[in-house]
Amino acid sequence: MALPPGVSERNFRRALDRFAAVVGSEWVFSSDADVALYRDAYSPLWDEPEEKVASAAVAPDSTEQVQEIVKISNELRIPLYPISTGRNLGYGGSAPVLSGSVVLDLKRMNRILEVDERNAYALVEPGVSYFDLYRYIQERGLKLWIDCPDPGWGSVIGNALDHGVGYTMNPYRDHFDAHCGMEVVTGGGELVRTGMGALPGAKTWQHFKYGFGPHIDGMFSQSNFGVVTKMGIWLMPEPEAYIDGTVEVFGHDDIIPLIDHMNYVMNTGLQNAGTNLQSPLRFAVARNPELRAALASDDPTDIAKLNAFAREADVPFYTNIFKFYGPEEVVRAQWDYTQRRLSSIPNVRFREGDFYRFPISSEEKSSARDPQDLGYPTLATFSIGARSNFAPATRGHLGFSPVIPMTGEAVIESQRVFQRVLQEFEGDAALLVFPQSYHPRTLVILCMFYVMPEAEANQNVRRVFKRLVEVAAEHGWGEYRTHTAFMDDCAAAYSFNDHALLRLHETLKDAIDPNGILSAGRYGIWPKHLRDG
Repeated sequence: MALPPGVSERNFRRALDRFAAVVGSEWVFSSDADVALYRDAYSPLWDEPEEKVASAAVAPDSTEQVQEIVKISNELRIPLYPISTGRNLGYGGSAPVLSGSVVLDLKRMNRILEVDERNAYALVEPGVSYFDLYRYIQERGLKLWIDCPDPGWGSVIGNALDHGVGYTMNPYRDHFDAHCGMEVVTGGGELVRTGMGALPGAKTWQHFKYGFGPHIDGMFSQSNFGVVTKMGIWLMPEPEAYIDGTVEVFGHDDIIPLIDHMNYVMNTGLQNAGTNLQSPLRFAVARNPELRAALASDDPTDIAKLNAFAREADVPFYTNIFKFYGPEEVVRAQWDYTQRRLSSIPNVRFREGDFYRFPISSEEKSSARDPQDLGYPTLATFSIGARSNFAPATRGHLGFSPVIPMTGEAVIESQRVFQRVLQEFEGDAALLVFPQSYHPRTLVILCMFYVMPEAEANQNVRRVFKRLVEVAAEHGWGEYRTHTAFMDDCAAAYSFNDHALLRLHETLKDAIDPNGILSAGRYGIWPKHLRDG
């Protein structure tokens, strides 16, 4: 057992006994077998001295119990690490940033407190998963959709607080942007409701985000200032229809007008969803060393070789799937307009995609190319880069995910820059995924790393990851979310004015959680007594 740093075994045992008096002894976990379940299954530090591990876990059933646990922890200086469902695989799972912390496991707080069909929102607790909310809606025949991330077993609250994203319409696919109103237990044990929830008996807590005065909800996302015990989430009214279509272009520089047109239809609202950019050519040349090396080159001769290969092999250099939700006549007109607008790109080719008129059956959803586009949660993502038939030797995966401008020039530059880093560090251990449009006006690049059973391989992954963070910062790109093993590295990259933002975060930490008991080190924010370390 790894004791919390600076805590005596006597005080630690006292804390566990007092936790048991609050939640019941069966909901306090301290045996080696139980604590092992809170290890990060995808940890790039697995079985190394630096691996982040818990000392124990406690699972409350109510907000009141959370408050009591936080108060006890303040008294005895026990560091806590709140998790929702603990399934944030690829980003740290349920393991704490500070080894020895007690995991505050909120999985028992799994109540769906309200779903309003007329105003399209839900009020949930942290243990509610996307599967849970989807089943609740389906069982009652409500004309509402959830927007789900890749793994449907994650927490609705947890994913939103970590700035997770999905695939349907704006604003639902940006999960924190779709939240409305929180209940929070602060580091001192105080209970706060944000937005209109601060008004006793409020009728619009899940309707109006701002309330009165400063809008502080963002302080509780990607932070360690409080424990969110309830949150509102806006749901998507079921559309009448869905249509998508693929645009294929065959030149290296065609990505520039392709994304310019994409920007226009997204920012004017003509396309109200994300898109799916890909580069089939990159996969087609993967086994050709000369052409693969050309991907990292800005030499016109190398670019000409790639363009020639695309033409001769009839392989698109780039593709993009445009998606539309709404009345059938409207979405068909939107797709027609998109084709007319993009027809100015030389040799562009269009392919008709899927069409659905809702409601559809579960069988149709599960057989869809991308079920998440239809608000249907799955676990299919774990067949990619996980412990699966596709990659049987791996322990899992993690991702480097910087944000770049939504321009073709930024895509070309970023792909070259990151491809060079991966080639420098034996890039076969990682897969550079083409940028995706999870948020308006920006693209997110994902570089997927395999987590291996061998420590040496994982050490190389960490070296490459840290180098990518440095190189990205040199080009003005920063991570929007990261694995717990790299939170300090990513926070350090946001260094304007001698890290003024981090210093502000630390000031807030000291005020809201003066004893520093909540999620020490999360997103690079350490309490004052641990900063020097």
